[in-house]
Amino acid sequence: MQIIYERCCGLDVHKKTIVACLLTPQGKEICTFGTMTEDILALADWLKQKGCTHAAMESTGSFWKPIYNVLELTNIETLVVNAKHIKAVPGRKTDVKDAEWIANLLRHGLLQGSYIPDRDQRELRELTRYRRSLIEERAREVNRMQKVLEGANIKLSSVATDIMGVSGRAMIKALIDGVDNPELIAQFAKRSMKKKINELVRALRGLIGTHQRMMLATQLRHIEFLEAEIEKLDREIEERMRPFQEELKLLDTIPGIGERNAQQILAEIGTDMGRFPTAPHLSSWAGMAPGNHESAGKRKSGKTTQGNKKLRSCLIEAAQAAARSKKTYFHSQYHRIGARRGKKRAAVAVGHSILIIIYYMLKRKEPYQELGPDYFEKRREVSNVNRAVKKLEKLGYKVTVEKQTA
Repeated sequence: MQIIYERCCGLDVHKKTIVACLLTPQGKEICTFGTMTEDILALADWLKQKGCTHAAMESTGSFWKPIYNVLELTNIETLVVNAKHIKAVPGRKTDVKDAEWIANLLRHGLLQGSYIPDRDQRELRELTRYRRSLIEERAREVNRMQKVLEGANIKLSSVATDIMGVSGRAMIKALIDGVDNPELIAQFAKRSMKKKINELVRALRGLIGTHQRMMLATQLRHIEFLEAEIEKLDREIEERMRPFQEELKLLDTIPGIGERNAQQILAEIGTDMGRFPTAPHLSSWAGMAPGNHESAGKRKSGKTTQGNKKLRSCLIEAAQAAARSKKTYFHSQYHRIGARRGKKRAAVAVGHSILIIIYYMLKRKEPYQELGPDYFEKRREVSNVNRAVKKLEKLGYKVTVEKQTA
């Protein structure tokens, strides 16, 4: 095979060691380094001394990140490759052979690097992902609190939509403080909750023990701590998002996408769509594209491909929100597919459509244009009319169709 890169290196990365296989016109060199910062700097110096121009490694966990961060500062082009794409021959697996295999594939141009954004976007991505983790942890803690309340037969969630709202939180604090009178606790209801005081009195009558009050107090402190940390992250992310205000406004025009979702999507895919040749490339990278599995002329499983899990969950969340926006294209698409294939597949399909729309919006700098809830009917207007006429004719009616003038 043709040699593409004369001086290249394959890296087999582990938690404590890095096995490097350097290929040059003079031959092959194997060297092992540690993973401490000074060891990685020594690896970079060794590669520069040998005139290495390209390096490749598997995307194993988070171990590749510090190595990439150091090599990024040098003139060595570094590829982070999906481990599934470079599986070695079975039965011959050692660290040295893995490094040699990666180096040989790289030398002949057989490796395709994953999309690694620049340092600023990587930092923004880490912040948005951590914020999402904290939001999910807050939701889990609220569920734990709800479980404790149910154990005490406090049916607050049966009356209040959100037990962590202003009214619900005040009532829970009263329970923690030892108030046992349901009539007194129900007086903490605010605004629209005041209309449900009679129901609240019945729901707040339970048998709550000392240990349950202690658990509720601990859970409430944890929730308040998480909310404070989420607010800090919100401010930091908002500050880093200032250069992308135009793109955020564009994404905000799409039904189902709020400020946090828009920030998460931009942090994951960036604003330059030139790195993705087409919209299907982006959807495949995100794990939102239908699978392509055909054998012997038969179409088999069409499940979606593996991709960016954080982006995928964000898009599905946006799709489920868009499905609740009535009189929109996404609402019609969700219910049309959901009736045949189920709600989960419908959510994935709507999320895929949202991502395709985002691609073209960011590429063309154009706002979202609503197609309307009757878009699918208009596309098949003639066939729908003919079908309706045939049904009526079978029932014995004589039908004359005339289109109304504007």
